[in-house]
Amino acid sequence: MKKIYLNILFVILATFSLTVHAEQGTEKPLDAIVEIRITVPENARTAERFGTNRVASGVVIDRFSGAALIDRNGHLVGIGYLFSQLRIADLGLMPTNMFVPIDLLKPILSDLKLSGRSKLPSRPWLGVRTEEFYGRLVVERVVSDSPSEKAGIKAGDIILAVSKQEVHGMADFYRKVWALGNAGVDVPLRILQGIQIRDIVVHSTAGNQYRQPVPSSVEM
Repeated sequence: MKKIYLNILFVILATFSLTVHAEQGTEKPLDAIVEIRITVPENARTAERFGTNRVASGVVIDRFSGAALIDRNGHLVGIGYLFSQLRIADLGLMPTNMFVPIDLLKPILSDLKLSGRSKLPSRPWLGVRTEEFYGRLVVERVVSDSPSEKAGIKAGDIILAVSKQEVHGMADFYRKVWALGNAGVDVPLRILQGIQIRDIVVHSTAGNQYRQPVPSSVEM
């Protein structure tokens, strides 16, 4: 329950903070919040799911952007990283946003400005979207042509263990995967697929490498 309340708090806090400052006429924090319009190539891997024309919000930090999490004093305390949905009993799916604390951003800000990403090694990416459901970690979606799809994972599968260590929720799942090494490492998973328990190995990759546009086919 603590995880659920924390995610809801993030969303409420972000909305409440912006509203308070707008009502009080504190315009300076809001001046740094901008609208971003993005056009991606038609052959981008995410184009089919999210479209080629997109709109998002951003916060200007010496030429860096992301959704802003602002406290009651108008201070930036986090940068939105991932919009998601959280299933809550009796309420259904609720919109949430995962925020990165601003203190974690400062050491890598110069790298982000230079190349758009940190110089730190990429973490393993599997290509699955999961959600916690009645204490179980359920695969909600498998990205097309991702390492997980190639390994045979399907929507509806339940992830039981990583490298023979039982999984206790979404955060624990990612910590156990990341603890195995950097992108490219083999990730042993135990999953419940229907009524069958399977041990499979997912050959991870780097997320940014997968998201490169799909090469156009060439007729010979």
